[in-house]
Amino acid sequence: MPKGGKKGGHKGRMRTYTSPEEIDAQMKAEKERKRQEQEGEGIEGAAQNADVEEKLPGSGSDDSDDDSSQKKRGGVEGLIEIENPNRAAQKSKKVTQIELDEPKQLSRREREEIEKQKAKERYMKMHLAGKTDQAKADLARLAIIRKQREDAARKKGDEKKAKEAASMAATRGMNSLSLK
Repeated sequence: MPKGGKKGGHKGRMRTYTSPEEIDAQMKAEKERKRQEQEGEGIEGAAQNADVEEKLPGSGSDDSDDDSSQKKRGGVEGLIEIENPNRAAQKSKKVTQIELDEPKQLSRREREEIEKQKAKERYMKMHLAGKTDQAKADLARLAIIRKQREDAARKKGDEKKAKEAASMAATRGMNSLSLK
């Protein structure tokens, strides 16, 4: 028999999700409970609430999320100001604030890519001028191939002349035989 008896295990159960309305209701109930606790503290709590309300105008609304900033920090967090760079919101700059005159700082990869392109261009210029080892080897190979092609063309031309001479001689020989 499988685990859990005849009805099966927990894996086949339907999942339940909390609706946004329920979450909002829970958040409001939690805020209300905290407010009642603060009012129950007495004179000190009232003085602290008044100070907080003076510092943060417009925090009197129930739906605002300013209550999270009012909550007391516990442990070391209350003593030390922690600056988390991931929490800081990115401030967008206006077009008038952007300075185009100052030189742009390139990343290491961008600098290496630019250097690689410049080196490749320099190499291609030297290669086309015939100053690199590879270009010299290519030119030497090309000279050898040209010489071989010239020799082959000369040999072919000589053979063609020889065939023409042989065919002329053969036709003269036939003409002389036919005249006799």
